[in-house]
Amino acid sequence: MNKNQHVVPHQGKWAVKGEGNQKNTLITDTQEQAITKAREIAKNQESELLIHGPDGAIREKNSYGNDPKNVKG
Repeated sequence: MNKNQHVVPHQGKWAVKGEGNQKNTLITDTQEQAITKAREIAKNQESELLIHGPDGAIREKNSYGNDPKNVKG
């Protein structure tokens, strides 16, 4: 099963974390760097990318092959 990738705040930095994992996959200085890496992983695994804001709440979701909706385009 492909793991969804989360971009989360981590001790003043940003982390990429696979859903259900204990450890972070990567820690970066900026959210943009974390999003770029998490997007690559999500595309490779055909999973979801969930981007959290500084408060930890999910602010954006993107699907890369695991979209339950049948949407054209």
